Amino acid sequence: MKIIIVGCGKVGRTLAEQLCRENHDVTVIDRNEGALQYVSDNLDALCVVGNGAVFQTQIEAGVEEADLLIATTGSDELNMLCCLIAKKAGDCHTIARIRDPEYYQEIRYIRGELNLSLAINPERAAAVEIARLLRFPSATKIELFARGRVELLKFVIPRDSALDNMPVSDVVSRLKSNVLICAVERGDDIAIPDGSFVMKSGDKISFIAPHRDSAAFFKKAGIENNMVKSAIFVGGGRLAYYLTKALSDSRMKIKIIERDEARCRELSELLPNAMLIHGDGTDQRLLLEEGIQSTEAFASLTGVDGENIMMSLYAASQSNAKLITKVGRIAFENVINSLNLGSVIYPKLLTADIILQYVRAMQNSMGSNVETLYKIVADKAEALEFRVKKDAPMLGIPLERLNLKENLLVACINRNGTIIMPRGQDALEAGDTVIVVTTHTGLNDLKDILR
Repeated sequence: MKIIIVGCGKVGRTLAEQLCRENHDVTVIDRNEGALQYVSDNLDALCVVGNGAVFQTQIEAGVEEADLLIATTGSDELNMLCCLIAKKAGDCHTIARIRDPEYYQEIRYIRGELNLSLAINPERAAAVEIARLLRFPSATKIELFARGRVELLKFVIPRDSALDNMPVSDVVSRLKSNVLICAVERGDDIAIPDGSFVMKSGDKISFIAPHRDSAAFFKKAGIENNMVKSAIFVGGGRLAYYLTKALSDSRMKIKIIERDEARCRELSELLPNAMLIHGDGTDQRLLLEEGIQSTEAFASLTGVDGENIMMSLYAASQSNAKLITKVGRIAFENVINSLNLGSVIYPKLLTADIILQYVRAMQNSMGSNVETLYKIVADKAEALEFRVKKDAPMLGIPLERLNLKENLLVACINRNGTIIMPRGQDALEAGDTVIVVTTHTGLNDLKDILR
């Protein structure tokens, strides 16, 4: 597809990298020639220097032939204007990044009037992810498939777990759990395990299971998984606001520490069920006074990555709290993941992933059949949900007889709402949706799983 990205910041650049990797025809617009230099030097993409909200600039970028325009600048208003002009000039699909809560409260009206295909809010997307993790605290990552019927969860095997030194093949027989281990991270390595793979404490395990079976699996594996009842959030920005709103239906006791007094007063009116603390979250004495040693969850949500990392490391040294660490810059990911930071949330990566899912859905209508896509480990492994078509070459053939690519696993089958955790004798039928986990990125069609 021909895709135009307006704004070459962190989100725009990440999107350009991922879309180029999947062989899309990408053009990036930005006023800053220096920001475009990286794209020009490293990616197979065109660059246009100029204001993306100017009609002539969009014409130069090829909007008349474009399938999709994505506006990811730092200004909500500019993003909406870019999409409005693109819709008039090229009649393409449009996606706008809209972050301001005031706009987002009227998002249905804005989408309707501007005819936006998708409006994406990084902080709200991150808040939904964090709220899910606080409701299922043993997991460090949770993704949903089959319209919420199936979950992909990631967690770290603790030392005293029954999973330590257990072969993958024994999970069903010994724990009587209806789950499928689909990926294992050990240091910098990632494996799509077969039955003989032996799990060890410290491994990051990703597994797929129906929602009702996830909690039972954690219990049988000797891993506590009670919903969080108290939490401390440091940083009173948009993310803390959206997160507290997302948790408003729970009985969680929430404290928000914010150093700006005016923002504290504003949040105390917007979030009457939360306790607002005016203070510096990097002050260890304040954290101790506010109960960091007894809180069940701690989330560092400021706009400064270094502060967030240091606060989470301090919280880890003082308590057994569920840790959430917001990281804005998409850099040094291997180093960050090696630290004890709990669940690391990258709002900009989440934004890129959601947009990439939409692009895959567009391809679906244009011949591909990818329904859902999630990155399990950055650019190393993906979980994809495919719709099985009537002409699929593997219909009716048992999975054990298919010539599947290496490092690829058929992890789940959804057959008219019935969830099947597949074994070798199971076969695909037309109309199924199937979840595939693989280290081969960029699959577009179910037939791509075959060698």
